[in-house]
Amino acid sequence: MKIVIAPDSFKGSLTALQVAEAIEVGLRRVFPDAVIEKIPMADGGEGTVQSLVDATGGKILTAQVMDPLGNRIDAQYGVLGDGITAVIEMAEASGLTRVPPDKRDPRVTTTYGTGELIRAALEHGCRKLIIGIGGSATNDGGAGMAQALGAKLLTANSDQIKPGGGELATLDLIDLSALDPRIAETETVVACDVNNPLTGKQGASHVYGPQKGATPEMIETLDANLSHFDKILQRDLSKSVGHVPGAGAAGGLGAGLMAFLNASLKSGIEIVTEAAQLSKRLAGADLVITGEGQINFQTVFGKTPVGVAKVAKAHNIPVIAIAGSITDDSNGVYDAGIDAMIDILPEPMPLEKAIENATTLTATAAERAGRMVAAGIKIKRH
Repeated sequence: MKIVIAPDSFKGSLTALQVAEAIEVGLRRVFPDAVIEKIPMADGGEGTVQSLVDATGGKILTAQVMDPLGNRIDAQYGVLGDGITAVIEMAEASGLTRVPPDKRDPRVTTTYGTGELIRAALEHGCRKLIIGIGGSATNDGGAGMAQALGAKLLTANSDQIKPGGGELATLDLIDLSALDPRIAETETVVACDVNNPLTGKQGASHVYGPQKGATPEMIETLDANLSHFDKILQRDLSKSVGHVPGAGAAGGLGAGLMAFLNASLKSGIEIVTEAAQLSKRLAGADLVITGEGQINFQTVFGKTPVGVAKVAKAHNIPVIAIAGSITDDSNGVYDAGIDAMIDILPEPMPLEKAIENATTLTATAAERAGRMVAAGIKIKRH
């Protein structure tokens, strides 16, 4: 019997690899001789770097970069097992958690550090970039990122514009003559699961500005500045990206990556399943076990368990999902390819206790799942 274990992390508790290891422990109690392959997964958000590094035998590297407020920090990125693919989470350098609540102001926060992470990956020899762009503290359209890679975003006085979405109004000219030439030979894929355009009522500033510290007055200014930025991109780079679904992700970084790095935007889980070669590694499997911290109504919208199930169904392999918790509104996952769900809690308990004992609880839940599978095998034989 071949079983593939391909879960997401249990946020705040276990990494995806730790979840997979715990599931294997439980399954071995039922199927001690099974061939088991562990493939840590993610959906493009937090934990994607670690999951893909674990899934491909890659490594984590550290670079010193600028945080959203201009301070120097150490930030991590991953290089996958192929040695040429880098995976970067923009939040590692430019994320909201990098900025204290009382200092959050998208008029001044910058994506410069994300550009520095990209440059570090290029210097390491990577020529494919996978970039997750959730959790940003910024609203600069990726201007800072572009500047870190050599782009000149100039004012009417031929000075580089200052950091932050509040300074985009001063942009007069974009000059790419000094843009890092390695970008031209690099494929960039962006994990993006939102459809917001760059500007307007559904754009970056209006939808995501408030959580980054923007007041209603700031939002109007930031939106107007991104509109100005979009016009300059169209005029100087002949790039019309503002209307593309996902352009408004991460304060407009989606638009910036498309404009300056010719990036393509894709579903996060699709990027991860491809990078981990999930379809190839499922060949010959009899069962797939996936999971995440909580399975709920949102799981069907591009989350890991359903993404894994989609690939498994192409091979006609049954799928069981194990979760920290399962909500009453989660039954839609059955229509999305998951055959059964099981949570790890044998009884009501405080969240802190569940997190503390997550490894043991997950292994026990996997054993229960395995025994149900074994019962099904007996029924079939009978």
